[in-house]
Amino acid sequence: MLSGIGPSEHLMDHGIKVLLDQPMVGQGLSDNPMNLVLIPSRKRVEISLIEVVGITRFGSFIESASTHINLSLLQKVGSKFGLFANQTTSVDTIKSIIGHRFNLDLSGLNAGLILEKAMGPLSSGSLELVTENPDDNPKVTFNYFNDPRDLQTCVAGLETIIKVLESKPLSEFRDPLLSVQDLFALVVALPLNLRPRHPNAPFDLEQYCKDTVLTIWHYHGGCQVDRVVDHNYKVIGVDALRVIDNSSKFPWNKSSNHYDDARKITNVHASVVNANDLT
Repeated sequence: MLSGIGPSEHLMDHGIKVLLDQPMVGQGLSDNPMNLVLIPSRKRVEISLIEVVGITRFGSFIESASTHINLSLLQKVGSKFGLFANQTTSVDTIKSIIGHRFNLDLSGLNAGLILEKAMGPLSSGSLELVTENPDDNPKVTFNYFNDPRDLQTCVAGLETIIKVLESKPLSEFRDPLLSVQDLFALVVALPLNLRPRHPNAPFDLEQYCKDTVLTIWHYHGGCQVDRVVDHNYKVIGVDALRVIDNSSKFPWNKSSNHYDDARKITNVHASVVNANDLT
């Protein structure tokens, strides 16, 4: 867009000379919605990243990690979030849920994380310029759960996580007096995003998905094949320009880890370009 390729009206609004009116630039932007459950542990857990992924038949990816959470830092972050969203995030809220079981202080909390993320997704949004300065962030809208099928996938993923929470292997770490609703209420109390919280979120899986949705940094689209670029990733209507990254994904690509796909595609097409000495 900054180079003059994109929706002409939007470019002219920012004083950018239009070289090619291409209304699909910036459209079809998606991000895999992620929701998690936090499991406080009396036992010390190692700090670990995601190592194993469970792939369901219904399109939800189940992953786990473990961490140490600094509650005083969360309180500071939560106070900032409160300026922008209708949230009641506070350490007092967190301690009211689990403090009587763990005798928490502000130094921190050992916990496991189990998360689910929707494949695809089917919901999509757009990217728009805010200024013509390339150092300024654009305006990005992902429209999480705009397609109800993504919401159904989230609910099914959380139902799978609940089964894991109630399994025997987790009993070694999970306090039996903390119900699933307690664990959900704990996440609702955390400053995860700028969305308002609803009182029924710990008891309503659809509302929980909406209120606590997060990014897992797999955003993609906005310059898609057959819409902006052709199957050789050349920009349609431009002689010597290719776009080969996570923005130029096939619309039907339903992968979860889009960066792995982008790396493979980039390596292949870099070889083609080098072999033919072409742009």
